[in-house]
Amino acid sequence: MLNIVNHNRNGLNDDHYIWTVLALTEEFSRLREKMKICKDVMTPNPVCCLPTDNVIEIAQTMKLENIGSMPVIDNTESQKLIGILTDRDLAMKIVGEGRDARSTRVEAVMTRRVVTCRADDELTIALKLMSDHQIRRIVIVDHTNTVEGIISQADLATRMNQPEKTAEVVKDISQENND
Repeated sequence: MLNIVNHNRNGLNDDHYIWTVLALTEEFSRLREKMKICKDVMTPNPVCCLPTDNVIEIAQTMKLENIGSMPVIDNTESQKLIGILTDRDLAMKIVGEGRDARSTRVEAVMTRRVVTCRADDELTIALKLMSDHQIRRIVIVDHTNTVEGIISQADLATRMNQPEKTAEVVKDISQENND
């Protein structure tokens, strides 16, 4: 039996107050069930690379797989996230700096500070992190930092079913950073 102490100052009787609280609790539960979590929209088991891989091979894989980033893992057994290689990393650090893509290893150009979420995090957390950090993809990891998935802008657009929210996130991510 639910025991609610009535601190009601609106003149409602106890039975009406209890039914109101129960109705609000049920409505909250229904809304919570509809709320998506990262696992609902992520691409599971993304293609990953190693820090010792050559950049040219990874760039070719990214082209073949039609992906704009690749989580960098410590090894193929544990798959612990240690960085991410993005198409921007390739453009700015290989092409922009005139490096040789055939001899450059991923570890030399990867982004080491990776923003992550957990699969059971509410999607709103991932959206806020993507907006705040102006990133187009967020890696999903478990409690041991093992890669489980990735969420990209395309995943949001095709799986979120909230066009206005998707547009808002894309706009926030694309804003010019004045830092």
